[in-house]
Amino acid sequence: MKTTLLQIVQSILSDMDSEDVSSITDTIEAQQIASVVEDTYYNIIAAREIPEHNKLLSLVSPSDANKPTHFSYPTDTKTIKRVEYDVSPDSNKDFREIQWVDPILFLERMDENGLLVETYNESVQIFVNTDAAPRYYTSFDDNYIIMNSYDSNVETYLKANKTRAFGSVYPTFTQEDSFEPDLDNTLLPYLLAEAKSTCFSLFKGGSDPKVEQAARRLKSYVQNDMHKSVRPNKRTHYGRK
Repeated sequence: MKTTLLQIVQSILSDMDSEDVSSITDTIEAQQIASVVEDTYYNIIAAREIPEHNKLLSLVSPSDANKPTHFSYPTDTKTIKRVEYDVSPDSNKDFREIQWVDPILFLERMDENGLLVETYNESVQIFVNTDAAPRYYTSFDDNYIIMNSYDSNVETYLKANKTRAFGSVYPTFTQEDSFEPDLDNTLLPYLLAEAKSTCFSLFKGGSDPKVEQAARRLKSYVQNDMHKSVRPNKRTHYGRK
């Protein structure tokens, strides 16, 4: 079940006893409601881990021998949960997980016999090893990734096409009639209910009790039912095995 932005706006207009539209650009009110839907959409995805927004990604490399172990996060990245790098010295593939370490630990592990390179802000220098494939990485600013080493006998810098990351991204919302919010059938009713509740409050001078009740029920439900494959419940064991 896919629902367009126009259908969502039409549903809200109908419940508010407002003028019907055939496009969100027909009236100022329809455009205002579309903006509320967009704000509600981003509020929902910012506060939750949405399975549909998980993706396999490649990191972005500057392709710069002066920054041989540096990468940036892909555009609109929300979280990165796993990073891998192809450490094979030839055309064979051998992806190894590159472990995250805290920035302070990364600095403590730096080998001062390594290569001195500049970080992205061009003002601070750090050391990276040149005799082995990377084993761990960090980020000092949550925008850029730095790995600990590269094998200069294999490559002059780490390559983007040899990275493989699993993470979550922020999808794009478009103010167009045909736009379909990237949510599954569980979250779409919640989006509609929350947007409808907000529109009643903003444009009708108060919330509707039934709309509020539906929004609360759906919020409780979607917290535990966002995955298509059933996952085991996580329970606290309180020290017992």
